[in-house]
Amino acid sequence: MLKNIRIVLVDTSHPGNIGAAARAMKNMRLQQLCLVAPQQFPHQEASARASGAGDLLDCARVVDSLDEALSGCHLVVGASARSRSVAWPVVSPGEAAAKLVTEASQGDVALVFGRERSGLSNSELDRCTFLVHIPTNEAYSSLNLGAAVQVLAYEIHLAHLQGQRTASERPRDLATAEMLQGFHEHLAQALDDVGFTDPRQSEKLLRRLRSLFQRARPDKDEINILRGILSAMQGRKSMRR
Repeated sequence: MLKNIRIVLVDTSHPGNIGAAARAMKNMRLQQLCLVAPQQFPHQEASARASGAGDLLDCARVVDSLDEALSGCHLVVGASARSRSVAWPVVSPGEAAAKLVTEASQGDVALVFGRERSGLSNSELDRCTFLVHIPTNEAYSSLNLGAAVQVLAYEIHLAHLQGQRTASERPRDLATAEMLQGFHEHLAQALDDVGFTDPRQSEKLLRRLRSLFQRARPDKDEINILRGILSAMQGRKSMRR
């Protein structure tokens, strides 16, 4: 189960933080590390900070985009400390861990960490099902990337040990990240085709619609139904991928 939980680090600037994240993961029996466009990797400081977790660095996947990093994942949780203009569904570290552990029994899930200075962008958060926030001292809320990975990795390990399960969260055959992205692109095109989209408001509208469908957690059949409806709206302009 834990082997299906993917830790994704986006555009990490300091190689030592990659090593610290690997060490935190190994402490808590997590195995999948994926790096999106790291600025320096491999690097001797990453190896030094890993301190015995070099095998995770050796096996780490390095990819160019977040889309590649999330391939095959049906649950994506993004870590962020910043307030946002659009209300993503926010969960506590314990709630995020319980969701990740529960759904990892059905396949790959991802926990995504952003840049050291700016975190995840809004477009990257669009790919997340939930947002997790680590409560900290309001007067000094800055949390090192390696420390943030350690906190959430601990919560995941604790949830695994406690075997948290609830009937309401029994896994369905949920749509993957790729399916959701394809649906959102199809939806944007369909809205434009039928003349619904206002260029002045389209970005905000599409982001709100993303948030709506992320909360709904559609399964694969539901995504296919929705795309069938969009295709019928478009007629010959139907878009599929």
